[in-house]
Amino acid sequence: MSDAATESETEYDSDVEAAIRENHPALITYITAGDPSLEDTKEYVEALDRGGSDLIELGLPFSEPIAEGQTIQAAINRALEAGTTPEGFFELVDDLETEAPLLVMTYYNMILQYGDEPDVRPFVERAADAGLSGIIVPDLPAEEADPLREACDDHGLDLVFIIAPTTEGQRLDDIMSQVSGFAYVQARLGTTGARANVSTATHDSLARLSEYDVPKAVGFGVSEGDHAAEIVEAGADGVIVGSTLVDIIASSDDTAEAVERLEAKAAELKRGARRGADSITVDAEDAPEPEQQ
Repeated sequence: MSDAATESETEYDSDVEAAIRENHPALITYITAGDPSLEDTKEYVEALDRGGSDLIELGLPFSEPIAEGQTIQAAINRALEAGTTPEGFFELVDDLETEAPLLVMTYYNMILQYGDEPDVRPFVERAADAGLSGIIVPDLPAEEADPLREACDDHGLDLVFIIAPTTEGQRLDDIMSQVSGFAYVQARLGTTGARANVSTATHDSLARLSEYDVPKAVGFGVSEGDHAAEIVEAGADGVIVGSTLVDIIASSDDTAEAVERLEAKAAELKRGARRGADSITVDAEDAPEPEQQ
């Protein structure tokens, strides 16, 4: 049986993991829903899908986005000013048809307060009904995640955690025991935002996580195809790109221009990720054969 046949017949635990494993190295893209409108967001998501995104994160705007840098904070403010609500967000997702599975990235209070009384289950149920495949919650400690973890398990959604460069020891074990779909590896300390280079912390973090059997995707600061190549060469299963895409939306003169630029940027980043994987293959082929005893 060929490797390709084996891979195609493999059953993964979720659509999220399958998207990463089967499209390795995966491109995961992020934009803020409702920036500058939900109608525009639909076109932007479809452009990222066409451009080669293997997973797409949609930010559900929250008024206190503590993990975000200025670029995404500004996008969140624009979305809130445009009247984006959780129900409007879910109606957008209801209307989307993409090859790439969709995830929501938002803050715990948005999830907890969605129903008639504080409870995570109404949000998770609505997310599953809308067709989302997973949830990313930057401000949820793993030690407090059991209710959301159980609700996600009951409705077939992945729960993704962000791993900081300083996370290690028992805390790392606790997070990795809760994570599903993929581990979101934070490339550097601080908030989100495009950067000129890849942090050396990326390599250290990927080495520290190598023992855990879950896909690892690196975000925070990725903006160029060369960044994607370097990250994949360092051992990542995927790259996560957000701020540079939000910048494109903010700097475009109209929706049509943003659509064209987003599709092209996604294609550039996917090519970069593949280039990194090809480099690993070439290095492996060039390695000397082990001496026979």
